[in-house]
Amino acid sequence: MRRRFGLRDRVMLAYGLLALGLSGVLALVTWSVVSNYLTNQRISSAIVETTDNANTLHYGLYGLTSSCGPVRRLDQEPNCGTVVPQSPAMVMDLVEALPSTDSAAMLMHYDGAWYTMSAKASDIPADMAESAQGGVKVDRRIVVGGDEVLAVGVPVGRPGEAFFELHPLNRLDNTLRTLKLTLILAAIVTALLGLAVGRLASTVALRPLAKLTQVAAAVARGRLDARLEAENDPDLGGLARSFNQTAAALEKRVIADARFAGDVSHELRTPLMTMMNSMQLIQNHRLELPTSVREPVELLGDDLDRFRQLVVDLLEISRDDGGDQGSRELVRIGDLVRAAADATAGREITEVAPDAADLTMDADKRRLERVIANLVDNAEQHAGGCKGVLVQAGGKGVVIHVDDAGPGIPEADRDRIFERFGRGTPGTPPNPHRTGTGLGLAIVARHVEWHHGTIQATSRPEGGARFIIDLPAKNP
Repeated sequence: MRRRFGLRDRVMLAYGLLALGLSGVLALVTWSVVSNYLTNQRISSAIVETTDNANTLHYGLYGLTSSCGPVRRLDQEPNCGTVVPQSPAMVMDLVEALPSTDSAAMLMHYDGAWYTMSAKASDIPADMAESAQGGVKVDRRIVVGGDEVLAVGVPVGRPGEAFFELHPLNRLDNTLRTLKLTLILAAIVTALLGLAVGRLASTVALRPLAKLTQVAAAVARGRLDARLEAENDPDLGGLARSFNQTAAALEKRVIADARFAGDVSHELRTPLMTMMNSMQLIQNHRLELPTSVREPVELLGDDLDRFRQLVVDLLEISRDDGGDQGSRELVRIGDLVRAAADATAGREITEVAPDAADLTMDADKRRLERVIANLVDNAEQHAGGCKGVLVQAGGKGVVIHVDDAGPGIPEADRDRIFERFGRGTPGTPPNPHRTGTGLGLAIVARHVEWHHGTIQATSRPEGGARFIIDLPAKNP
């Protein structure tokens, strides 16, 4: 199943993409500006160097041979006398004497011949050589021996005479490569920083939402007095006030309903006791009744007993919903569980592990006894009998197991059985744990939560169901 991004993930991803986009644009602009600048600087310096060397050659070749006196620059062509050609050896000496700061190869075309250093005449493209010999400065990137170089051609003097230098571009290429890698790395690092900032920003921004989730979950668990504390926040005040007002209205409604249920249950106790006593009197004389009446009387007695249990459970639920805080006292857990379980089952069924014998906790004895009694009675009445109750150290402090001999609880129903009047999944056989009033396990869950504990239904390894209660405890 494809994982869906949460709000925090989407905010973090948005920050990361924004950082990546901005850093990418900045990297492209930086690359364009810097690479063009470095390339133009390299070309300019190569042209200047080649031109200076060409001026030096021009002076060496023509400065002493013109009848009009020394000619110092290329734009001062001798035109008032005949220029005497220099010997090949002297031309080569002049070329070799030229300074070279970047290992440039040099070529000179003079008086119809080529004079070279570390290069061949064939390295210069024919059209480039023609342009330079025709009196035009030219520069071009070419490949010589597998390496890219910058070829610069400068005319020297008479038509057909030109000076060429091949400047290697490996330093420039290395610099540009380093710049490219640096910009890519900077973009990646910036994107990661954007993700980190987005994570931090989303955590801070969504902290009120997390608080709202916690308070809403607390209300859903029955803590109707839970409230948000952001009513003075200029941005969240409206939401906090609306939520608190809704929670307060719900609390009032639940308390009112609980009081109504408690009052009704209390009022029912008197007529119920009258009916129970009357039924008991009738059952004491059931042998005197006609045979056709005995079975209806038995069924009526069973329903009256179930009705009595329902009224008792309603009174217990309404007491909790009405805000009864109970009273806490220090109890020895093993002793309390043994007394409640054995009394409910009518026999010894409790085992207290040695490591749990002295564990204590601040508990409401009535509530905790009701938890154990309900679970044991549930097993005795509806699940083939209670197989045993085990108290041992572990979990939050102490763990209590209540096992039965029934068919077990389907996994789909293990959470639903703790709901009030919970019913099984449609289409499944009736669950023996739900043939009572439907409130016993709901009361158990409420009382366990009141003690800051947890309860869950699982399968017993030997067959049947196992209820596991985990309660906070402390050593004496």
